[in-house]
Amino acid sequence: MTIQTKALLVHLLTATGAVFAMLAMLAAVQEQWSLMFLWLVVAFFVDGIDGPLARRYDVKTNAAAFDGVLLDLIIDYLTYVFVPAYALFKSGLLPGWTGWCAIIIITFASAMYFADTRMKTKDNSFSGFPGCWNMLVLVIFALQPNFWVSLVLVGSLAVTMFLPLKFVHPVRTQRWRMITLPMALAWTLFAGWAAWVDFHPQSWAHWGLVATSVYLLFAGVAQQILPERNSA
Repeated sequence: MTIQTKALLVHLLTATGAVFAMLAMLAAVQEQWSLMFLWLVVAFFVDGIDGPLARRYDVKTNAAAFDGVLLDLIIDYLTYVFVPAYALFKSGLLPGWTGWCAIIIITFASAMYFADTRMKTKDNSFSGFPGCWNMLVLVIFALQPNFWVSLVLVGSLAVTMFLPLKFVHPVRTQRWRMITLPMALAWTLFAGWAAWVDFHPQSWAHWGLVATSVYLLFAGVAQQILPERNSA
């Protein structure tokens, strides 16, 4: 198999995210929330592995007919933003006007953020909250906090999308990657398990979701506060 074929296969792998987004949306329309999140977790996993593969096979050179970055952004908007926002609104976890506010904030702010050319920092982290609403909405479904708590979380994270706060990329941010990557994998495991048991309130997966989410949310800010030691 040639390097060009392998590079093309990476693009095809990325494109499967669109299929998983559609399957998640069909489940959401039928209010099968656990099934919806299982498809989103699969899409999240694919999104985690296609980037390293794209760099390994240099898709920009070996499969240049397709724009991998654009393809990834389109699918990320579907799986990270659009489907989770719909679920948050349709589920009734944010009733009345709060649901309308949430979906307007999420979809509008994310559209602007995904088009922002300053979204990446020099160390390949994200500048501002990277629009991972799929993660937040899944945690909200699992814990079902008071709707005011959910609305404040949505509003606060939307504001941080445009503040100079760093959020780690589990794979590309080298600092603390030995911790961050296992945390991201653990989050994926906990998320899948929570959805599999239909968000049972006594599931231990909920505590794992909280612990890993807190780390992934604040690790980048902690790196900004704690200066990195020079190897010299």
